[in-house]
Amino acid sequence: MLLIRRAAPAGPLAWTFPSRKVEVGESVERAAVREALEETGVTVEALSVLGERVHPMTGWHVAYVACQLLSGEARAASLREVADVRWVRLGEVAELVPGGLFEPVQAYLNGALPN
Repeated sequence: MLLIRRAAPAGPLAWTFPSRKVEVGESVERAAVREALEETGVTVEALSVLGERVHPMTGWHVAYVACQLLSGEARAASLREVADVRWVRLGEVAELVPGGLFEPVQAYLNGALPN
């Protein structure tokens, strides 16, 4: 899976999925596709919304969207927002994401990715 290291971490949360804000009139699926391109330079297809919550560390409303890579080489495309990008295996998440992943996201990834 693709994670980004934010240029300005939200407390202890530095590594996240590509994300930001949903624009007015935009679906969460379309926002996920747009943010992946803006932040990492990759083109993805939104597959499904995995769930939504208020993030316990940031207080932000977050929607999680499973996406499939279509094209592009991942890079820090928005240096103002992204310090680094990294493809990680599921087993590497614990060292990068304090508190682990949102349970519906973890469940989806358990079935979709190798450790």
